[in-house]
Amino acid sequence: MGLFSDAAYDLFCIPPILRLLGRIYYQKPHLPTNNYNNNNDDNFVIRRHVDSVLLGVAFFGTVIGQLVFGRLGDRIGRRRVYGLSLMVMVLSALGCGFSICTSRSCVLVSLGFFRYLLGVGIGGDYPLSATIMSEFANKRTRGSFIAAVFSMQGFGILASSIVTMVVCGIFNAASHPNPKEKTPTEADVAWRLILMLGAIPAAMTYYWRMMMPETARYTALVELNVQQATKDMEKVLDVSLSPIAEDESLTLPQDPPSYPLFSKQFLRLHGRDLFGCSASWFLVDVVFYSSNLFQSQVYGKYIGNKNKANVYKDAIHVALLPTIVAICSTIPGYWFTVYFIDRIGRRKIQMMGFLIMALVYFAIGIPYTSYWQGHINEVSAELFPARFRSTCHGISGATGKVGPIIGAVGFGWASHGQTEHPKAVKILLVILGGVCLLGLAVTYFFTPETNGRSLEENEE
Repeated sequence: MGLFSDAAYDLFCIPPILRLLGRIYYQKPHLPTNNYNNNNDDNFVIRRHVDSVLLGVAFFGTVIGQLVFGRLGDRIGRRRVYGLSLMVMVLSALGCGFSICTSRSCVLVSLGFFRYLLGVGIGGDYPLSATIMSEFANKRTRGSFIAAVFSMQGFGILASSIVTMVVCGIFNAASHPNPKEKTPTEADVAWRLILMLGAIPAAMTYYWRMMMPETARYTALVELNVQQATKDMEKVLDVSLSPIAEDESLTLPQDPPSYPLFSKQFLRLHGRDLFGCSASWFLVDVVFYSSNLFQSQVYGKYIGNKNKANVYKDAIHVALLPTIVAICSTIPGYWFTVYFIDRIGRRKIQMMGFLIMALVYFAIGIPYTSYWQGHINEVSAELFPARFRSTCHGISGATGKVGPIIGAVGFGWASHGQTEHPKAVKILLVILGGVCLLGLAVTYFFTPETNGRSLEENEE
């Protein structure tokens, strides 16, 4: 539920929210005309920059959260930090909805502040969820369990779109806005409600996170307390103490390694793996989040004309496409991985993913101006030693979240609204295809296979 709420719902509910904010605080009293996307309109350009900042500030917070909470997870324990990251997410999600005031500048500054804090909490949940799941799972099903945790992102994306459409549909039915009138004042409540609803699923998990024992691997291998680790495993597996105590896998090494993080020995033993995980995560996030800039340009004509919609239908239009994509491809793709990851391996599936994405982007991008426009990471939780596992996963994830800053935000700033231009869209789509091929190469040359081995075997 952490990945459902933070990495998906809270991040992916923002595009329709930005549309609502634009209609409430930036547009003229009347609905947009055909010149709505006119790049000579200073008001439009300013709004584009504000959109980019509100998108980027959450990702920047996520980078900070990944690094800070990932390191804390290795220093003071996964369980202790897990609840803290959750509380940051819940409180900041509620703060995003309140956003203190109603004037344009105050609302945007307040929303940006709470989105940053939300990003910090989101960043904390990434390494902790994956690390905890990997350390509780066994080697035969570990890949499926970690993939199942991350698959909740697909359901979170779907939920954010459905909640947006339901809330806006209710407000639309209640207000019956006149297309010739200005945006109704009730719309200012709609976007706040959508953001605040994201806190509910995360808050519901707090009790179970606090009742969860510390992972036995952390207790035994980092705190060097085998007796407590044995007791914790007894709770988890619900078996008597003696079979666990006799398990040789719980014995400590005679001379535990003592090299610090980022020492020469760490870089020699794990630097290649850390680079492979970080680089591939960075590249996939460039593509994953950048694609949100172009979906409406490629497919928008098939699901209605947004320029003729009122404020609520406009937001529903923006949320409709992610709903279709989540149902038809995102969720099935996640569960394909859940089913096959322990059968054919992590490395092959990751390479398949990059290859398919590259082919799709080339197929859309290369003929874009002549056809489309005219017609309309889990390996990082398994590779590293227990005392560095959460930190390294956080570093990999933080590097990944630099991707959307460069992709979704950087492309948006660089284009200044030029993504509406067919040739600009074509070039950027082809670039994203090339990024996918680079990700495939990084996976092939730098990412080892972790399938079928215990975490300790992977470390060796």
